[in-house]
Amino acid sequence: MEKRITENGEISLKELLFKTKEWYWYFLLKWKTIVFAGIIGGALGLGYSYMKKPVYTAALSFALEDEKLGGIGGALGLASSLGLDVGGNAGGMFSGSNLTELFKSRSMVEKTLLTPVSVNGKVISLAEMYIQNNELRKQWNKRAELKSIQFLPNKQREGFTRLQDSILGTIYTNLSKDGLKIAQKDKKISIVTMEVTSTNELFAKYFCEALAKEVGKFYIDTKSKKARINMNILEHQVDSIRSELNGAITGVAVANDNTFNLNPALNVRRAPSSRRQVDVQANTAILTELVKQTELAKVTLRRETPLIQIIDKPILPLTKYRIGKIKGIIIGGFLAAFLTVLGLVVKKVFADINFE
Repeated sequence: MEKRITENGEISLKELLFKTKEWYWYFLLKWKTIVFAGIIGGALGLGYSYMKKPVYTAALSFALEDEKLGGIGGALGLASSLGLDVGGNAGGMFSGSNLTELFKSRSMVEKTLLTPVSVNGKVISLAEMYIQNNELRKQWNKRAELKSIQFLPNKQREGFTRLQDSILGTIYTNLSKDGLKIAQKDKKISIVTMEVTSTNELFAKYFCEALAKEVGKFYIDTKSKKARINMNILEHQVDSIRSELNGAITGVAVANDNTFNLNPALNVRRAPSSRRQVDVQANTAILTELVKQTELAKVTLRRETPLIQIIDKPILPLTKYRIGKIKGIIIGGFLAAFLTVLGLVVKKVFADINFE
């Protein structure tokens, strides 16, 4: 029975066995090429493991506590325990994925990059530290417009040039794509974990802590903004009324001095003193109410100011990941051998097609 393919396109068992044997002998004849490629790949993998810088991971976790949501949070927890899904606090500005996106926002990352840090006894910004770590100035020195570019710590973002904006945007893209991860395991759990990876251990630690601080400040300021504005207005009104009251008290004293030993028949001369006395009484009543409202506003501000509690901070030495020598040899050798086998298969297939 000769080897053939049936009319309906199915290959016969004999043909399958013949092809398998043919491929076996083909690869057996090429074993030296495959082994040599594997050795070369292993050597390249070993070299890569030496040249590749280790990657450090800084992890920080914190919990958000908002007293305003205490009562509703308890009700949602009770509903959840009964198997009811009422949506939680997903609609909140800083809840769930919204909080995650806030950490990854360009505004927060760029403000963090301008945070001052001390490196080798010199205070620089995190953006400058990133530039030094990646040796970008070696490339910039070839271009006149880039030589004088500096990112000073605590500099106002609005004063940057178009070129500085472009550089910060590139750094933000690189960090958000490869070096920054934000995770919230469950929407019902208010614990957020942030991880920053970098080839520089200190940069990973500093950036992780600075970003958490920057986002925390923005979070607290935004959540308590209305209560703070209300309290500031009341305090301004209290100061204004107190000043008016002091002026009225002084006016009463001056009017009384002017009417000292005045003839009782001349009552009209006592009118200014009476008017100032009315002002004192009215301002006293207003000031009393304003002071009461101001104290209530302070209590409201404390209640509406959320608490950010850091649970775990990045501690040196950070977790380090690098490709080991043995792992580099195995991966490099396997990839090289696999690509060589693939190339041999393609070569033989084309040779068979041309032969037919």
